[in-house]
Amino acid sequence: MSEVTDGRSRQLRIADALRARIQSGDYPPGSKLPSLPEFAAEFGVSLVTVRLALTRLKQEGFVVSQQGAGNFVRTRPPLRQYGIARYSRSVWAGNSPQPLLIAEGGRQGAAVDQETSTEQVPAPAFVAGRLPDVTEGDLVYVRRRTTSIDGVINQAADSYFTLAAAERNPGLVTGTGAGGHIARINAISPVLEIQEEITARMPTSPETSRLQIPEGTAVFEVIRTYHTADGPLDVARFVIRADMAVFDYRFPVPD
Repeated sequence: MSEVTDGRSRQLRIADALRARIQSGDYPPGSKLPSLPEFAAEFGVSLVTVRLALTRLKQEGFVVSQQGAGNFVRTRPPLRQYGIARYSRSVWAGNSPQPLLIAEGGRQGAAVDQETSTEQVPAPAFVAGRLPDVTEGDLVYVRRRTTSIDGVINQAADSYFTLAAAERNPGLVTGTGAGGHIARINAISPVLEIQEEITARMPTSPETSRLQIPEGTAVFEVIRTYHTADGPLDVARFVIRADMAVFDYRFPVPD
């Protein structure tokens, strides 16, 4: 590597060069990168320097490693869009009601799959702070869902509701009934508003395992509250791979 005077370290210069090759398509998605010794020879640096450069690209989400196989350019999975229109009553309560996930996947031509389970758990603090008459540690139901798009896991969604809500509509526990979870909440009391609180962060170790998230991938955490005529009845926490999601909102400007 020729010397430059821009102040960048050798590992940063290598990372910048390889990133440019990936972005230009010289190394297309899914392709295997040259070995560490090959890069070391090309750039005239040590294996340690090359390894540090590739670690940076892994953290940035450009490169993934496969044990025993080498380093590869990361492929970009299909995106799922989130927006206000996805909650349209015509989707989940119309003539042919569909769960939000199925309807959204269908509009995007994507195959959607979901694994679910339901159990009773002590209410987490974020649930107790949003559901009336629920104190942290009280028993509530949680319906856990892990969904995938075209075979790639994109999100975990855990919906919390009270034992009393489950008595009013047992379908919340069994997951049965047309229109999906929102329709089952609506059957208890009309859904009037949906509130979403969105933050971005890096995933925890359990989330990385559950979602099989590649290194260097951030997540969106979305806390959704269904506000009904009887007050808040359900609080859900979504952990969504940020590289598989686009939040697209268009709404009237409030007075």
